[in-house]
Amino acid sequence: MRLKVNGKWYYPQANPSTRLLDYLRHELQLTGTKEGCGEGECGACLVLLDGAVVNSCLVLLGQCAEREVTTIEGIDAQPIIEAFIVKGAIQCGFCTPGFIVAAYALLQQNPNPSPTDIKTALAGNLCRCTGYQKIVAAIQVAAERLKQ
Repeated sequence: MRLKVNGKWYYPQANPSTRLLDYLRHELQLTGTKEGCGEGECGACLVLLDGAVVNSCLVLLGQCAEREVTTIEGIDAQPIIEAFIVKGAIQCGFCTPGFIVAAYALLQQNPNPSPTDIKTALAGNLCRCTGYQKIVAAIQVAAERLKQ
């Protein structure tokens, strides 16, 4: 079995029933993807699987054969990260990678998202520190910056 992670092919020796989250964090040392709830409810473990947002805690390694996984480390998120900083949308930072991955996917599909579009795209992400208004505002700023 092989899978592509952040543009590089890997041939995992791990059991196909290993969670993708565990493979990324423990085998590949890609620790930007976090484990929050382990049940697909919080969004801390979001990655892109063939371009679609998925909870890596719910995906088994065997499901990723011949597929492409993109983690927070593999996306060009600088404009989004800068917007989060400017808008004060980061506090503890634990949930931030999941929000960034979700925002990145949204902005790839829709460069002009409305606040409703942003809220819908972030529906699977939880933050216990900051208000969601700052996160929505940050994604709006990122969308504007990406247009330039």
